[in-house]
Amino acid sequence: MSRLSGRIRIIARAIPKLAFKAFRNKPTDVSSILIAHHLLLGDTLLLTPLVAKLRVRYPQARMALTCPKAIVPLYAGHPYGAEALPFDPRDAASVSAVLKSGPYDLGIVVGDNRHAWLAIAAKCRWIVGHGDDTPAWKNWPLDESHAYPSKPAAWADIAATLIDGPAPARYRPSDWPAPVAASFAPSDAALLAQPYVVLHPGASTSVKRWPHDRWRALARHVETLGYTPVWSGGPGEVELIRAIDPEARYVSFAGRVGLGDLWHLFAGSRALVCPDTGVAHLGRMVSVPTIALFGPGNAMIHGAGEFWRDSRFRPVTIVDMPCRDEPDIFRRKIAWVRRCDRNETTCVAWRGDHAACMGLISLDMVRGALEEMLAEGL
Repeated sequence: MSRLSGRIRIIARAIPKLAFKAFRNKPTDVSSILIAHHLLLGDTLLLTPLVAKLRVRYPQARMALTCPKAIVPLYAGHPYGAEALPFDPRDAASVSAVLKSGPYDLGIVVGDNRHAWLAIAAKCRWIVGHGDDTPAWKNWPLDESHAYPSKPAAWADIAATLIDGPAPARYRPSDWPAPVAASFAPSDAALLAQPYVVLHPGASTSVKRWPHDRWRALARHVETLGYTPVWSGGPGEVELIRAIDPEARYVSFAGRVGLGDLWHLFAGSRALVCPDTGVAHLGRMVSVPTIALFGPGNAMIHGAGEFWRDSRFRPVTIVDMPCRDEPDIFRRKIAWVRRCDRNETTCVAWRGDHAACMGLISLDMVRGALEEMLAEGL
């Protein structure tokens, strides 16, 4: 099934229910909640403050959130009592399962409001989300629309304000049960028995990647500090690691492990170094000392915020990057936002194989941050 076919199926189920929107009432008792989205890894994990707050507000409620299939294993331990529902608009079985999982008293939509249609099709009786998505039809199923705040805040903390009440307690690693991991091969297990540091060069877009030669130099520096560097990466990043380390001097887990295994790989490491991408947020969940390189992304918006204030997380960035100038979050124009969502063809400061904002992050900056975090863990 194509993505378009999946969306047509959802909207077809939603339209009859939308006709009765004017007769809907905000529930006084909430016993079931659906968080509807189709976000990537990082943004999905950034929903954790919202999940934590919902659990405090509605301690007995059934809580489900839709997730891309690859992310579901991270929720195997039902953190905060939440159930992950596999969802891919191209997969008829997952669409059908979500639509049949209702009814729900409360639906919360985060990110793209097209998923408000999924919420109403899944029989959510009251739907809450941030308004002003474009085009306007995305917002039609919302019963309660919230504006983004007028003052700067981390996006994760902003998501939690979709429901009333005090901010959730700060994250503790014990709040999230570790997912089940497959056993590593004996040779890998022997390697991971040594003190090691994970280097994850890949990112969701090429403009977030750090130059290859700096990753190689950083790996050599990790060795001089007495640690074993290991590479990690997703299924599509095997060639990236090969380009960075053509002699395969260091072991690579790129394309060999799922997210559950990656959790355990990070948990056993002394530190993680990566760009501003989904694994940086996974590092905070695991509570491994994490150094995240922010180029086009905004370290305040996608950093630790209040919820992860106690995490061992260090952003490395150029704070006043002139071309980080787009005031957009999920297609909403927000005056205080300064980020960049360009790609390598539209980047105004592309340098052949990297963006200028990533090139300005020097090897010394990253080495210094890594050394400080390793020293703090001794």
